[in-house]
Amino acid sequence: MRIRLVDAFTDRPFAGNPAGVLLLDRPDSRSGFPDDAWLQNVAMEMNQAETAFLHPLPDGGDADWALRWFTPATEVNLCGHATLAAAHVLQTTGAHRGPVRFASRSGVLTAVPSEDGWITLDFPTAPLTPAKAPEGLAEALGTEPLTVLDTGPNLGDLLVEVADERTLRGLTPAFDALARCSDRGVVATCRPDDPAAGYDFVSRGFFPGVGIDEDPVTGSAHTALAPFWSGRLGPTALTGLQASARSGLVRTELRGDRTLLTGRAVTVVEGDLLASPR
Repeated sequence: MRIRLVDAFTDRPFAGNPAGVLLLDRPDSRSGFPDDAWLQNVAMEMNQAETAFLHPLPDGGDADWALRWFTPATEVNLCGHATLAAAHVLQTTGAHRGPVRFASRSGVLTAVPSEDGWITLDFPTAPLTPAKAPEGLAEALGTEPLTVLDTGPNLGDLLVEVADERTLRGLTPAFDALARCSDRGVVATCRPDDPAAGYDFVSRGFFPGVGIDEDPVTGSAHTALAPFWSGRLGPTALTGLQASARSGLVRTELRGDRTLLTGRAVTVVEGDLLASPR
């Protein structure tokens, strides 16, 4: 089987967020996937924030491909950058042309490619509800949050507003303590210090509870960032910068209970996976 490493939410290698992508040619079990232990081992071997596994579905259904995402430690309910990477691989290899529908733990997700290489994902908008800051959050994060919101069960994150971009970029969380503050992770965000910077909001994502101390560019988190900042700023179409060491831009467009996430991707590594699931 061919396995690939794709940098997502970027148009150049060694930036954005890397994801493993494995296309399975045919179902190997009743569920269509090899057993979970094998999938988890492949994700652990790839050692990326997420590895996407997908296989084709029969014609005539609600979706074209089945899709699952694994971190090195566990399976997750939703992942934006690995979905973008999977759509990119389908388009560039010719395994699927045009819009593609993925059956996932979070329902049917679509990816629509454009001729200039951008891909737009259609994801469920995260429901935001005010939350009380868990005990120890400020100490674990390294700053006192201005706002704390719960992002619902699909994400399982806390969305935390901090004072400014300088504060955000300077965060050095205590990850063991931060892992106890939410189900999946903590997403910190703020307005840019420079209004002419070319992005409308800034974020960083910390997910030590699922084996990722800091994620380079978290597409799924932008399904919470988009409604938060659209509510604050007004426009439904915004651009977010995730200010990790690798960095990446995510174009967002809020459409009620759906959020569009647009980005680019580039394949960096392609090779043969020799460890068979059988």
